[in-house]
Amino acid sequence: MTLNVRISLFCAVLALSSAAFADTAADIRAAQQQKAALQAEIKKLNADIQESDSLVREDAKRYALLQSRYNADIERRRADLDTLSGKLRGLMAQLQAENGRQSAYKGRIANDQGRRKALRKMLTELCVKFESQVKQTLPWDRDNRLSRVTALRRDLETGNGTEEEAFSRLSSLITEETRFGDEVQLVNAPVTRRNGEVVNARVLRIGNQWMVYADENNTIFGALVRTVGADSIAYAWNENLTLAEREAIRNALDVKQGRKPPQMVTLPLSVNVAGGKK
Repeated sequence: MTLNVRISLFCAVLALSSAAFADTAADIRAAQQQKAALQAEIKKLNADIQESDSLVREDAKRYALLQSRYNADIERRRADLDTLSGKLRGLMAQLQAENGRQSAYKGRIANDQGRRKALRKMLTELCVKFESQVKQTLPWDRDNRLSRVTALRRDLETGNGTEEEAFSRLSSLITEETRFGDEVQLVNAPVTRRNGEVVNARVLRIGNQWMVYADENNTIFGALVRTVGADSIAYAWNENLTLAEREAIRNALDVKQGRKPPQMVTLPLSVNVAGGKK
């Protein structure tokens, strides 16, 4: 082989090597660029990962805080529920106690109403008996005395007024009737005789035992006598009196009227309401 040939071959090889080296350098540069791009991507990914980790930590911290608040809220609510349950139990106990007091109060009211009803019935029965007794007493202002008792009985029957008021009124009426039985009264009033004649007279009542009269001329005398029938009591004047009875009546009238000095006066039993001649 000649030198020229060798030189040509060397040049060719050299040219080929230069081309190969040029391709390799290009590949290296491309690889380096790709590496730089990958490194930048990796750096970006690392930054994203760090940011994600930071967000995850913040989320975890936030979750832990929320969980803590939730647990605290649950505990508070449980405490509140326990407190409310205690208050509810207390209120239920108070309600039961109040219901018991209400029941006892209603029972006392019912008992009081029952006692009042029984008392009203008893007072009404007493008024009925009282009316019957007043009807049988002396005919001295009897209509007025009887009307007060009748008014009380009607008020009791219709429910007007309280039982206390009715009891007070009845006590007052009984007191008046008791005083009526103890009083000595003298009035000047017309008297209807047994024969129907009306005369002006002095009428003397001594309790419920004596009721006598004398006309204004002291010529006619009478003593009230009670007659007991099968179911009634009647009163009538007995004017068939003895001279002693008439004198006793006139003396009693004069002493009571002040025509004679005060003195003890004795009326014979024969002129009292329960006895005497008719």
